[in-house]
Amino acid sequence: MKRIRIFISSVQSEFAKERAMLCHYIRTDVLLGKFFEPFIFEEVPANEYPTNHVYLKEVELCDIYLGLYGNLYGYEDEEGVSPTEREYDLAASLHKSRLIYIKSIGEEKRHPKETALIRKVEQDIVRKTFVDIDGLRTSVYASLIRYLEEKEYIRWRPFDASCDNGATLKDLDEDKMRNFIHMARSKRNFPLSVETSPEVLLTHLDLIDENGRLANAAILLFGKKPQKYFITSEVKCVQFYGDVVEKPMPAYQIYRGDVFELVDQATSFVMSRIDNWVGTRAEGEKADIPTRPELPIDAVKEAIVNAVCHRDYTSNASVQIMLFRNRLEIWNPGTLPYGLTVHKLHGPHKSLPANPLLADPMYWNGYIEKVGTGTEDIINKCREYGLKSPEFYQEEDFRVVIWRAIEGQDVPKAIQSVPNNDPKAIQSVPSNEARLLELITENPSVSRAELAKRLDLSERQIRKIIDQLRNNGKLKREGGKIGKWIIIEE
Repeated sequence: MKRIRIFISSVQSEFAKERAMLCHYIRTDVLLGKFFEPFIFEEVPANEYPTNHVYLKEVELCDIYLGLYGNLYGYEDEEGVSPTEREYDLAASLHKSRLIYIKSIGEEKRHPKETALIRKVEQDIVRKTFVDIDGLRTSVYASLIRYLEEKEYIRWRPFDASCDNGATLKDLDEDKMRNFIHMARSKRNFPLSVETSPEVLLTHLDLIDENGRLANAAILLFGKKPQKYFITSEVKCVQFYGDVVEKPMPAYQIYRGDVFELVDQATSFVMSRIDNWVGTRAEGEKADIPTRPELPIDAVKEAIVNAVCHRDYTSNASVQIMLFRNRLEIWNPGTLPYGLTVHKLHGPHKSLPANPLLADPMYWNGYIEKVGTGTEDIINKCREYGLKSPEFYQEEDFRVVIWRAIEGQDVPKAIQSVPNNDPKAIQSVPSNEARLLELITENPSVSRAELAKRLDLSERQIRKIIDQLRNNGKLKREGGKIGKWIIIEE
């Protein structure tokens, strides 16, 4: 990270001790030393340049002009202006951040031109006074910490609420925002209409500030290319043949997109690579062919949602999903909130989202609940399936382990519903497109919500499949929302 340059200006003879103290203090302070690099003239090596040239050049290069003003005005040039006033005027003309500290003892002895300079400064900015060297150090520390906060080098707010990304409304996808409203209205009775403007939606969700700056959460939710701003917000998915991390790997994918797309893509990666028990339909029956995936999709999706929503986005790591022969592991860069332990995850606990502005829209779209039941739901879904209870680990990262049905063990209870548990009934699973077209053939008036429920997919995924079929000329709809689907034969 580029260090923030501070130019410390004063009449040298008056504040030599204070200048040296500030320079040493800033460099050695645990926090300030990480961000700031002070400059004082005493440290400049001998060179052929005039003194005023060195001073003014440093003012041009600095990020912060820090002035110490007292009673003396100092050396005056041919025009009767001191170097200190020249430096201040240049800093003001270049719109540098200016921190001015005025010693308030012995003011009756102050040089008239120094008094005039202080009055000029007071018309431009708010200045601080100090009495002694300790008071000066305290005031400078407070001002520099405030600078770091305002420039968002340090944050007291959650990552998702910070607005230091530099993105604009042009970086957001209006179609994604309209789709969000559509889904939120159907899922949670969201109060805004689909015709709502992006600015109004973002304001309603607290994703834009009074200066028009976008919160980080706005990019993660609706960005055209979220990874342009947050490269590690991607999700890495990998499958292994055995029970340990080793090559070869039959599947490896890195997914990019907004948080909704990441959840859907990662969930599909897992569900498409586990076993799926498919039953047979008795002759003459019109009921659907019974199918049971090896893992409960609700538990898998909940674990992925938690990882994407509650991760530490300041980490250089990404969410990682690893599918082994005997288990599914979901790694989340970050730690549990203070006061929440792995043991407490097994029972009722408070909802303490690490990224509240991210969690709220995900709630509206039906991806999460707000009551802190996510981990309990994962446990209960797996137990209902007859699987071993999931496990949670908090080490350097947070990790969820969902155990698979291992060869040689009893068939999970939920899978025993397949007729007669007949091995001949276990068949290959048709693609989502083929299954969707089969359901439409049986009921041309079926709704997207019903298709999502029957196929164990999100409505967002259903919309994408339908859009793809339409683009490929395989499907169309007649009659609007109350119409019917028409399958186009090749």
